[in-house]
Amino acid sequence: MSDKELIGARPAGGGVQHFWLPPGTPRLPRVARAEGVYIWDTDGNRYLDMTSGPVAVNLGHGNAAVIAAMHEQARRVCFSYPAYLESEANTQLADLLTTQAGPGHDRAFFVSSGAEAVEKAIEFARLHAVARAESSRCKVISRLPAFHGSTLATQALSEDPENSSLQPMLQHCPRVPVPFSYRPPPGLTHVEDAARCAEALRETIEREGPESILAFILEPVMGLTGGANHAPPGYYKRIREICTAYGVTLIHDEVMSGSGRCGRFLASHRWPDSRPDLVVLAKGLGSGYHPIAGFLAPNAMVETVVAAGGFHFGHTQKSSPLACAVGLAVLEETLERNLAGRAEQNGELLRQKLRGLQQEISIIGDVRGVGMFNAIEIVADPHSKAMLPRTLDVPKDLSQLGREHGLLIYARRTYAGRFGDWIMVTPPLIIEPVELDELIDKLGSTLRTYENQLRRAGHVA
Repeated sequence: MSDKELIGARPAGGGVQHFWLPPGTPRLPRVARAEGVYIWDTDGNRYLDMTSGPVAVNLGHGNAAVIAAMHEQARRVCFSYPAYLESEANTQLADLLTTQAGPGHDRAFFVSSGAEAVEKAIEFARLHAVARAESSRCKVISRLPAFHGSTLATQALSEDPENSSLQPMLQHCPRVPVPFSYRPPPGLTHVEDAARCAEALRETIEREGPESILAFILEPVMGLTGGANHAPPGYYKRIREICTAYGVTLIHDEVMSGSGRCGRFLASHRWPDSRPDLVVLAKGLGSGYHPIAGFLAPNAMVETVVAAGGFHFGHTQKSSPLACAVGLAVLEETLERNLAGRAEQNGELLRQKLRGLQQEISIIGDVRGVGMFNAIEIVADPHSKAMLPRTLDVPKDLSQLGREHGLLIYARRTYAGRFGDWIMVTPPLIIEPVELDELIDKLGSTLRTYENQLRRAGHVA
């Protein structure tokens, strides 16, 4: 192996991986091109993108219509500041997006990333409270576990002990439990536990003081910290009732679950009684073609804030013409190809195939999800649901084995492994049934290899 193939071989420069891989680590394969659900490296190896990157590339790679829209907008103008000039792409995207989101999601504020959009939604909620003479409302309740971004403000809503060095810098946020479908507490069904978790929100609001609570934020279908876990319908309805009763702004973080991935344009559309006050979108909104994110708000809230001075917060690239043109092209393709409908249909087919693997491979403990937002949980024993030893780096092992089998895997462990290990199974929404078969074949080969390694090491029976 030559020096150039190792992290740290260059005295300066190199790739961003130098910030987390120790010197002497073999460099990752170098990407060459991508098309549809596949990515090639410079050595000619082809990988099936099983997880759309970090659950982002909903539309797949190399979409000609999006690339053409990007080129045309770049030719005319890439950037103009929205305080000085209005962008046609911004207006058109907002019009189409709010139409798809439906009543109560009337205005769209665009920024560059999911974490930024979460922060902007919370800041907007705060200005709305102040405009209503409720300036004591400043606390945001989140769930345990949760992930809402990697800025200091959004990490305060997440508080993963893996980032313990940052804990002294984070503002504490009240937390309430998540109802996990796979491991509810002993003696409780998933539905009973969901009711308990919903009442924990009411109890927390009362304990903290209702006049101090600004917002409650949750992922309706969980990403990094829950592996496609979601609650029974009654949970979302009860959460909505509690937030309404106490005047708390309900925020749905649909950075991963939105834009058609869950078989509806918004995951929250699956639970009509749960409509949030604010919705955050990212990832699938730009489908990896250009950074874009945003939050949706009802016109009544926007008008209240505008009357009190308006909401001007945002970074340099907010509502960038280039980003909005890409977002518009992605959304038009999503609608024209009925990708939400395909996600619903093919997602059920995918889960059937995953359950077939579960019958053959003992380390698959659970298969769960909605639409094309799915995960499998990796365990030591499917009967007891026992986790693999926490000393093992299961996500790293599976990601490496996946590449060896031609599969790009997004495996996760958060909160030091307290809640388990899972693989996201979230391919691009354009995936065809024959490509689903290939995905299952490659995933099965990867998991069988790992199962054999674990058995030889004495970690599984």
